[in-house]
Amino acid sequence: MEEESDMSKSENKMFGYKIIMNASFDSFRKLNPVSLIKNPVIFIVAIGSFLTTIILLINSVNGKFTLFEFQIAIWLWFTVLFANFAESIAEGRGKAQAESLRKSRKQLNANLFLNGNISTVDAETLSKGDLVVCQSGDVIPSDGEVVEGIASVDESAITGESAPVIREAGGDRSAVTGGTSVLSDRIVIKISADPGSTFMDKLISLVEGAKRQKTPNEISLTLLLAGLTIIFLLAVLTLPFFTNYASAFSSGDNYLSVPVLISLLVCLIPTTIGGLLSAIGISGMDRLIKKNVISMSGRAIEAAGDLDVLLLDKTGTITLGNRMATEFIPVRNIDSKDLAEAAMLSSLSDETPEGRSILKLAKEKYFLRSKENIPVNASFVPFTAETRMSGIDIADSGSVKEIRKGAFSSVTNYVEKSGGFIPDELKEIVDGVSGKGGTPLVVSVNRKILGVIRLKDIVKGGIKERFAQLRKMGIKTVMITGDNSLTAAAIAAEAGVDDFLAEAKPEDKLKMIRDEQNKGHLVGMIGDGTNDAPALAQSDVGIAMNTGTQAAREAGNMIDLDSNPTKLIEVVETGKQLLMTRGALTTFSIANDVAKYFAILPALFLTLYSFNGNGPLAVLNIMKLHSPSSAILSAVIFNAIIIVMLIPLALKGIKYKPMGASAVLRKNLLIYGLGGLVVPFIGIKLIDILITLLKLV
Repeated sequence: MEEESDMSKSENKMFGYKIIMNASFDSFRKLNPVSLIKNPVIFIVAIGSFLTTIILLINSVNGKFTLFEFQIAIWLWFTVLFANFAESIAEGRGKAQAESLRKSRKQLNANLFLNGNISTVDAETLSKGDLVVCQSGDVIPSDGEVVEGIASVDESAITGESAPVIREAGGDRSAVTGGTSVLSDRIVIKISADPGSTFMDKLISLVEGAKRQKTPNEISLTLLLAGLTIIFLLAVLTLPFFTNYASAFSSGDNYLSVPVLISLLVCLIPTTIGGLLSAIGISGMDRLIKKNVISMSGRAIEAAGDLDVLLLDKTGTITLGNRMATEFIPVRNIDSKDLAEAAMLSSLSDETPEGRSILKLAKEKYFLRSKENIPVNASFVPFTAETRMSGIDIADSGSVKEIRKGAFSSVTNYVEKSGGFIPDELKEIVDGVSGKGGTPLVVSVNRKILGVIRLKDIVKGGIKERFAQLRKMGIKTVMITGDNSLTAAAIAAEAGVDDFLAEAKPEDKLKMIRDEQNKGHLVGMIGDGTNDAPALAQSDVGIAMNTGTQAAREAGNMIDLDSNPTKLIEVVETGKQLLMTRGALTTFSIANDVAKYFAILPALFLTLYSFNGNGPLAVLNIMKLHSPSSAILSAVIFNAIIIVMLIPLALKGIKYKPMGASAVLRKNLLIYGLGGLVVPFIGIKLIDILITLLKLV
């Protein structure tokens, strides 16, 4: 075990070194103006670096080379490269994950089902609408929907979860993903994606960051930074006039060469946040991927940070998705074992999860084994939407024993039409089951009612505590279901949601989302069924369960690979963490610039400040820097290296703790505002001492 642990650590180190090496090369590749112009602040720094380099070369040719200008040029280029490096590091983690996914893909064959015949073809040739057959041991060749059969599927290649899942035709758990494996049974799959547009292809594209676009918040901040840059650019361009005027009435030298002016500009504009902005956005998506949530856009992550209303589909989201038989309730004078036996016989041909759960309950409570009790002269009655019943007819000694199970109204009508009797307590039993959130199935034999099977939606474990956490975060939870109000109220109480919408149709879900949005709320929706697709598309954050249908996965802007509805808590935390990190580093960057003014302005206005303490404004040289040249160089060096020092924080993000906006603002001002003021004073002074000792100026 220790050897495995050592190997794992070694692999992680190699993985980290590879990302750093690739990011270093990408830093130079991103010097392309087409790439740089996407970040206006760093683009201005790159132009300044280029001009400084040109001036340095011209001065060198004319015999006026200075070590000071050479170092200024070098550190200005480092500022640009470090900003590129921050973005490349963030992108590199996604590219490494994408490469791992590519390696996991294999050249696959598929069993194409066409005109009743099965032929083996290359999986890459499959197109939307094709039918393929997959059996135990087969790798599913492409995304699709199960249209026939039921199978156990290993989705660990996608979700990382080793436990197999059930995929079956005709429900909300019919979607399968290319690259996953069939562990048992046989299924027929209808392909739902053309080559190059499968879920895995989209996943690879997303984790690479190839489709990452700036969010509205990020665009606004970029425009603000660009505006500040223009203001400072105009201010710097006017400085020579003031210094020339001051020099005319003093004996001081004028230090305002072009490299010095460019140094001032670079130190004044918000280069720190400008260099880290892209890395913060990319790392937000990367953090979600590590939590097994795929976000289709950065906009969705930011919106998640501000959600205040969450709508959740009940079946498959709050509950396990399949109703399970939990109790046999006989009417008066009927033995519960007789009821269980009739329920078992009526479910022998029922391949639904509910039917299988009835067989399981009969076996567990009364040791009734279905395989040993299959009658010889029996014919099965399948369930239909019209009858809303299923059952079995058993021929015995010239008579037929008719066993039925189904909805209350359907079975009672069937019994009454046969001349049977409806017990008085049946309605009370049915209402009691419904009132507690269960679904009653009535069982009859010929003209006699035996009792009720209680089917119950099983609420997912731990979900109530997670909803309590959402409540603390200021998010209202609303359960949406097609069940009647009694059943919906019982499930809502058990799950711990704040509100519910019963007997909801797809258009009702859509209307509710639009109504909440019109009130100014940001709405999240979690669902897994085809009927959830319109609501997922309308919501600000639509999280589709990976176990759900293809329509749901395409409509949402996030996909939860673990199909855990309470994953929204982690999504919201990531969104808030992204916003808090960006706000904190912006605060730090602006405060940072204020401190740099005190370092570089005395050097620019030497005649008024004077480093020997004789100038009228010498008191403002509070850092007591060695000389104008060392002050300028120290500020430029600090401006470059602070970007590198903040990369880990930009990638990891600030730890999220539930608190109000005013508390967050106070924390940012206290920690990152005050820190942004203090750190540059210390850093620039230490750099000044170092370059003075090394005689670099």
